[in-house]
Amino acid sequence: MESLLGIAHPLVLAPFGGVSSVALTAAVSDAGGLGSYGLYGYAPDRIRDTVAELRAATAQPIAVNLWLPRGDEVHPGEVDVADAIAAIRPLFDELGAPVPELPEAFLPDVEEQLDAVIAARPDVLSVVFGVPATDHLERLHAAGIRVVGTATTVDEARALAAGGVDAVVATGAEAGGHRVSWLRPAEESLVGGLALIPQVVDAVDVPVIAAGGIADRRGVAAARALGASGVQVGTAFLRTTLSAAPPSHRAAIASADETVLTRAMSGRLARGIPNRAVRVIETAGAIAPFPAQNWLTGRFRAVAAAQDRGDLLSLWAGQGARLTRHDDVDAVFAELLAGWR
Repeated sequence: MESLLGIAHPLVLAPFGGVSSVALTAAVSDAGGLGSYGLYGYAPDRIRDTVAELRAATAQPIAVNLWLPRGDEVHPGEVDVADAIAAIRPLFDELGAPVPELPEAFLPDVEEQLDAVIAARPDVLSVVFGVPATDHLERLHAAGIRVVGTATTVDEARALAAGGVDAVVATGAEAGGHRVSWLRPAEESLVGGLALIPQVVDAVDVPVIAAGGIADRRGVAAARALGASGVQVGTAFLRTTLSAAPPSHRAAIASADETVLTRAMSGRLARGIPNRAVRVIETAGAIAPFPAQNWLTGRFRAVAAAQDRGDLLSLWAGQGARLTRHDDVDAVFAELLAGWR
């Protein structure tokens, strides 16, 4: 995998949609791993600018991440969000922020995002929620960009390998953030890493990167023993001072004793540390479908982040949160690398 991705060590930073930082991405790449940056919701100009910033910050390989359309995304005007707005209006009021008007579109056009990625030419593009179309893969490969897909089941891994990706991330149900399932509902795709990783290794002929709940050297060693060619780690790095997570989010990871799966914050199933925002929305029982819910809560989450209100943020974290020990990126990297040697 190292030669495929041009890196010294088979350690990949998980891409964080919304809380990625150039500094953290560059630090992981400079340490010999593959720094990744989440581009969820980024317009084409912002994609090009971000890749340029990453190139200026490190001379080492970098990866960016895009969400592919799963086909069930709703658009403004297609869904009544009045009840969902009523459920979160008290949170806007508490923050002193107005409830915004709906936009013309909840998300940028993925074709335009892909065009921007190809023009910017990062070393690696990772994708979630599907397989890139054949013409997209051909254009990405022609631009010298390696493509990594993400699977939560063996069937998804097989589909990705058959579709022509260069490597597959096998992400167990322990992983923080969104459950990126796409062939079956997320609730039917909650396979733990201990079972998923070796099955994916046996099922595909491309390198497999293990993810989900890996936060220290023991998790890395286990993934290697299961046949993985590398590991992808999120929560342990998200806790560090170089991440873009607000201090209250990083503190919540450091003190976490549980995580939950919820649709409250985005309309799609995701794993994080439970807080008041989750409880308020789940109690109200009015959750708009994705991406409407994600857009709506994103408006108050941005204000909450500026005020460092951890009780109103999306506190994404994996089940390995309690295993995190360090706030320094180099210390985290060294701990993980010790498990591979």
